Amino acid sequence: MPESNPSDDEDLAVRLATAAGKVLLDLRTEIGFDDPAALRALGDRRSHEYLTAALGRQRPGDAILSEEGIDDATHLTRPRVWIIDPLDGTREFGESGRTDWAVHVALWECGRLVAGAVAIPARDTVLSTTDQKLETCRTGGLRLAVSRTRPPALTRRLATLLGADVVPMGSAGVKIAAVVLGEVDAYVHGGGQYEWDSAAPVAVAATAGCHVSRLDGAPLVYNRPGAWLSDLVVCRPEHRDLMLAAIRGAEHVS
Repeated sequence: MPESNPSDDEDLAVRLATAAGKVLLDLRTEIGFDDPAALRALGDRRSHEYLTAALGRQRPGDAILSEEGIDDATHLTRPRVWIIDPLDGTREFGESGRTDWAVHVALWECGRLVAGAVAIPARDTVLSTTDQKLETCRTGGLRLAVSRTRPPALTRRLATLLGADVVPMGSAGVKIAAVVLGEVDAYVHGGGQYEWDSAAPVAVAATAGCHVSRLDGAPLVYNRPGAWLSDLVVCRPEHRDLMLAAIRGAEHVS
C-alpha cells in the first residue's frame, strides 16, 4: 500500500469524523431518548466500531488509541497512531435537544499531532486541520468554557481573578471548538483528561492559531503511557500571557 501524505490523512480524519457523526445522529433517531443509558452505551460502541473498522481498511499499518478500545500499549511503539474519541460528551448525547457532543479523530506521527477533525454532528459542523481559521471573537468581557457537570475549582478561581463569565458546555471538543469559533476566549482544564479527550480539538486549535499548552505553558505531549493528560489550556493568542499569569495566581488561591 502506498504511503499516505498529510493532506490525505487530514481528509480522512474529516471524512471519518463526519461519517461517525452521521452514525450517531441516525442512532438517536432510531433509539430515541426513553432509555438514555442504553442510548449512550450503544452510541459509544457503534461509533467506535465504525471508526476502527474504517481505519483498519484505510490505514491498516497504523495503531489506534480509542476511548472505547483496549490500551495494550502497542501504540507506544508505532510511528503513527490514530487517537480517537468515538463519542465525546456521552452524557449530552443521551439528552434530547443537546448539541454539545462530538466525534474526535486525530493522527499522531513521530512525536506530534499532524491531523485532526472534530465533528459536532447535531450542529452540522466539522472543524479540522485542513483549513480551519480562528474566527473573530464576539465583543464583551472574557468568557471561559467550563464543564456543565464537573467544573473544576481552578476554573472558578480563575474566573474570579479575571472577572470573566463562565459558559457551561458538555464535550471537551465543543469547548475547544468554542475558542476557535470565537464564542469564548479560553478553555482551562486542571482536573485531568485522557488524550482522546483533547488530541483532535487541540490539533485543530493549534492549526487555527490558538495558544495550546499545559497550565504551566509546557507543550502538550501525546501518545504517552497511560494516555493521561493532567491539564491543559487553550486560548486565543492575544490572551496567552494574561491567561498563563492568571492560572499561576489561581493555583495559589485556596
